[in-house]
Order: sequence, then structure tokens, then C-alpha cells
Amino acid sequence: MKTKAVRLYGENDLRLEEFELPAIKDEEILAHVISDSICMSSYKATIQGSRHKRVPENLSDQPVIIGHEFCGEILEVGARWKDRFSPGQRFSIQPAVNFAANMDGMGAPGYSYPYLGGDATHVVIANEFMERNCLLPYDGDAFYMGSLAEPMSCIVGTFHAHYHTEKYRYEHKMGIVKDGKMAILAGVGPMGLGAIDYAIHNPELRPSLLVVTDIDQARLRRAASILTVEEARRNGVELHYVNTADLADPVAHLKQLSGGEGYDDVMVFAPVSAVFEQGDQILGNDGCLNFFAGPSDPALTGRMNLYDIHYASHHIVGTSGGNTDDMIESLELMADGTINPSAMITHIGGLNAVVETTQNLPNIPGGKKLIYTNKNIELTAIDDFAASGEQDPFLAALAEITARHNGLWSTEAEKYLLDNAPSI
Repeated sequence: MKTKAVRLYGENDLRLEEFELPAIKDEEILAHVISDSICMSSYKATIQGSRHKRVPENLSDQPVIIGHEFCGEILEVGARWKDRFSPGQRFSIQPAVNFAANMDGMGAPGYSYPYLGGDATHVVIANEFMERNCLLPYDGDAFYMGSLAEPMSCIVGTFHAHYHTEKYRYEHKMGIVKDGKMAILAGVGPMGLGAIDYAIHNPELRPSLLVVTDIDQARLRRAASILTVEEARRNGVELHYVNTADLADPVAHLKQLSGGEGYDDVMVFAPVSAVFEQGDQILGNDGCLNFFAGPSDPALTGRMNLYDIHYASHHIVGTSGGNTDDMIESLELMADGTINPSAMITHIGGLNAVVETTQNLPNIPGGKKLIYTNKNIELTAIDDFAASGEQDPFLAALAEITARHNGLWSTEAEKYLLDNAPSI
């Protein structure tokens, strides 16, 4: 079968091309990709090429398909896996197969495989993904939710990685404090919105107080209109949005909101030393700080109060990615409507838009860029649908649909796009 895909040939050398896939072996699966969400990690792999730790050295001879946040349908199942998977089944994928399998060598789809990646119409799923339970059945209505399962699993993993202790008992109690006090700093970007959603709607552990900060008032307003104070209150969470740029003493204000005690759990969503240090200063006794944001500078440092580490039991963790259990939890919570990470998505495009979008990702404002891999659509911000729709009836219809869903992408919007957008 032929596929159309975006492949990486070297540093900043991405090409959209059509080529033949090999016939699947008994231990492989042929799949149809429907959606892929472009991640900043794809940009990093693109600009680094073979210097990236997950990208093979022989790119010029054996290019790899990029994209690792994808969802689709199974077309053909090799003999070995016919008892577990079937044609027509929807799937998402845990890309960190190397972590699940403790493997060396091949890193992940989107970095390491010549016939497996998210920015393609059709792919061959390698045996190790089934062996390590990284090919995950998905029962939701919308493909884009399956694409968001990977970034959402990173958030779920962050909540699970927090830990707390009791004095003189050398055991870590994993997870955030139930009914505790939580702060999410620089928290209204796409991943921060997912964290707010999960904190409010987590069926097991929710904080009683959640304070979310940022310095961009427009983004704060958007977050507050989607994940409202009223919705949080209905779930037993007191939610505050705070613009720290407006405050003479942000630390004092944030501590005052906590009742002067500080926070049990703090998450930092920007790779900025000052934000990290602010998080350290608002920790309460036995407080746990998670430096979620992945810095590109290997020499980035930040100060912590060593006195409080010793006497107030402050501790720090960092998380990168989620494991397979986190991914399964994300898929289940999205499928049953407990969480809705649609707010992460700000742009829609087709496979034709992947090369330019990936190469310029840091310069494109907003959140997640969602790609429908079988379609030919210029990358367009959801906020621009109405204006662009004055000349394009297709975008005008999408503008009407998203307006009915509080400006968010939705199952209805996806169905309309899949039925009406031009094929690539």
C-alpha cells in the first residue's frame, strides 16, 4: 500500500512525499492514521536531525516519519495478533516503547521508524508495540482525543509522580495531597490547561484549593472562560486565576491565598528560573514541586531554599512523558467524558501543512496544532475561522460549529471536517 508522509532526511530537512509501504509481516499491523497533534519535540528532532538522541544516524539513506501523537484505525492484522486486534478497531499509541520495553536502539515513532509515525496516511506498526502493550484500543468518538492522549498522559504522570512523606517514616506516599493546596505556575498554555482540567475532574485525587498563574491576561481570560471557577466549585475545588505580572509581591499574594501556609503541590509549566524559584518560595511544609517544563538549555539552573529542604521537608521532582498506565487512564477519562482537553487545540491543518508548521513551531502562537493527515488544509487558527470563512464556505461552517462549542474544537467539528475537507 502507498502512503503519503512527512519524512525527516537530515537537520531541518523535512519532505512530504508518497512511497510504498512494505507488506506487513505476521507480527505487524497495517493502520490508517486519521489525526496527529504536532509536538514541540518534533521541532527539536527536526532542527537536530541525527544529533537528536532518538533519531538514527543514517537519515539520508533511511529517513523517518515524524509525529508521535496520533490516532487512527487498524486496517490489517498480522497472524500473530489476530486474537487481540481486528480491522476497523480504533487505536492510539504509547510512543515511549523504549521505556516500556527497556530497549536500546529504536527510540519512538516520530523519531526512529521509517514506516511508523503520526504524520502519514498509512503506517506499519512494529511488533514491539503490541508486545509491550503500547498499541492501545480507543473507544472514543473523536480521533483528535486519541491524539491528545499522549500529551494528556504526560500530565497524568506528573500528578502521579508527586510524593509526600511523614516525619521519621521513610516512605513516599505517591500522588498529590487529597483535598490539599495546589498551585500551577505559568499554567494557561496548552499543557497547563490539561493540568487544570485533570485537577478539577480527577475522580480520585483533587485539591481543595487550586491557584493558576500566568503573565498573559488574554490567555488567563481564555482559560477562565473554558475551565471556570463555577465548574471547579461544583467539583469541590476553589479555583483562582492570578496574573502575577500585576503584583508588586507575587509570592506574598500567592501565600496569602493559601492561608499563609504555602502549597502542598506546585507545578511549574515554564522553563524559566524565576518561575521555578517562585514555586520554591510558596511551598508549604512537606511541599512537592514538579518542574514539568522541559528546558532546551542543558545549563539551566534555579535556586532552592536549602534550609527549607532540611527543616520543612521540601522536595522536587521532574517528569518527562507518561507511562502506558497514564496513557490508558487518559484514554478512558476522555472516552467517558470526565476530561475534555479540547482547549489544548488552537490550530487545524492537513498533511500539506506539516513541514512548514513543524519547522516554524516556536514562532506560531497558541496551543496544539492538530493535523488531519488525509486532508489538504492550510494551517488555520480556530479563532480565524470566521474571518477566513468570508471567502471559504468550509471554514465558515467550521466557525459556526466551533462557536457553538465555546470556541473549541469538538467531535462535531471533526466529523464535518472529515466529511467535507479536500483530500490530500
